[in-house]
Amino acid sequence: MDVKGKKAMVFGGTSGIGLATVQQLVDLGANVVALGRDAAKASLIPSEATFVQCDVRDRDALTKIYNDQGGIDILVSAATGGSRAIGPFAQMDLDGYMGSFDKLWGYANVVRLGLEHLSDEGAIVLVSGSPARRCGPGQVALSSVGGAVEALSRAVAKEIGPKRINVMSPGLIDTPMVPLEGKERDAHYERLTGNNLISRAGTPDECAQGIIFLIQNDFVTGTTLDVDGGILLS
Repeated sequence: MDVKGKKAMVFGGTSGIGLATVQQLVDLGANVVALGRDAAKASLIPSEATFVQCDVRDRDALTKIYNDQGGIDILVSAATGGSRAIGPFAQMDLDGYMGSFDKLWGYANVVRLGLEHLSDEGAIVLVSGSPARRCGPGQVALSSVGGAVEALSRAVAKEIGPKRINVMSPGLIDTPMVPLEGKERDAHYERLTGNNLISRAGTPDECAQGIIFLIQNDFVTGTTLDVDGGILLS
């Protein structure tokens, strides 16, 4: 796919991986709509993109947005959907565990309601995470949700051809989701990535490059692309 002039919608497009994807699509000449829950973050997106406030869990609002936007060629979702439960499963608050699946429900809404607006040669990319296939202690909720996202993509891919759907799975990425600063932030990432094959945190731009590949390569569907510094092999 030559994305120049194509219509792209990026959910979770005001921060981290989503924002980097918006920028790279703009740089490639796409017409980009960045969607996010927090209108205060609209100033972060490039001036060439359009901001629309959206909570992916609100199906009525999402349906209206799709109807207002018309035809779409590229659909990306990096929206987290809400909070995520961390910690040992034996002590985990089950409401917190269930709430972690807001990411999956949000993705399901984005894909299900967006498909009728997606062009026949269109591409969808969802964002998962390395815990889906390499779960560390305290990551049961992350692993469960990520695994469900990847299974959703593979199952949907078999039904929607020639439209395509894929997943980009990041490892540990340096994003605003981590509130630490300065030396404390550096130490945090050094501690968590010291045993990785590439012993540093990844960047949102590196993840966005993976998403762009999945958009542009018309021969890839139903797959998961790992952009994780080799964490699955560590």
